[in-house]
Amino acid sequence: MTPSSLKAPTLAIADLTLGFRSWRGYAQVLHGISLDIKPGERVALVGESGSGKSVTARIVLGLLQQLKTARISGRVEFEGHDLEAIHPAERHRLRGTAMSMIFQDPTSSLNPVFTIGVQFHEVLKRADANLTYEAAADRAAAILAEVSIPDADRVLSAYPFQLSGGMNQRVMIAMALANEPKLLIADEPGTALDVTVQAQTLHLMRQLVEDHGTAVLFISHNLGVVREFADRVYVIYKGRIVETGPTEAIFADPRHPYTRVLMEAVPRITGGGIPEIEEDAAGFGDPLVVHEEAVR
Repeated sequence: MTPSSLKAPTLAIADLTLGFRSWRGYAQVLHGISLDIKPGERVALVGESGSGKSVTARIVLGLLQQLKTARISGRVEFEGHDLEAIHPAERHRLRGTAMSMIFQDPTSSLNPVFTIGVQFHEVLKRADANLTYEAAADRAAAILAEVSIPDADRVLSAYPFQLSGGMNQRVMIAMALANEPKLLIADEPGTALDVTVQAQTLHLMRQLVEDHGTAVLFISHNLGVVREFADRVYVIYKGRIVETGPTEAIFADPRHPYTRVLMEAVPRITGGGIPEIEEDAAGFGDPLVVHEEAVR
């Protein structure tokens, strides 16, 4: 039993549901999502595009609650506190300090009318309101160097549209790590990165876990990276968690039909296409599969 297993979860989600009301009617997106992450634990949420991974993360950060068309129910706790019960100003303060997120698309997350330096300063000021721009620039340069951006002065004085997509992604990663959060949500953080920088990013996230007990929710469909990085895995399909367990148990013995299809769809050097399988025949609607090791 690891020390983290003796502690209360940093993040606990229970029976989370989400639906959207539109002119076409009501669409249910999430169906009773439940998961938890303990301090110092790396947990992956995997599934195909559109399965509900990113909207789950956005609910945790409180980014969907203001939408009048959204209907959200369930419970989301951060360090034992119900996030829906705290004052909105306190939840806003938690974002960017105790909780942070690496968004999948940096071009829509960075503000095009402010330089990288100004935006970095705003991030660091969330933890230290009296921080000067010069001090923030020094701190930013050190963090940018860790994600393979050595020419920090040029990058900090640039606007997002003056940088490549991969460079903006690295800037987003550096911003998310800047305040050493207790909960880090990484939504496909390596999408626009080469293999070397992606490995450096995973190393930085591991360092957060080891040095500060950070809990990481790693959202991805890259099963190779998930197997290398995560301690536990939740498999999500059409807004439902269908299987959960320790990473090696999931990869060695995937029990839910959808998990098996995901594993079989991983490209292999020996060839072989994506398996064709009928949803009804596969039993994708079967109850949640929990590996025994996940609850020990």
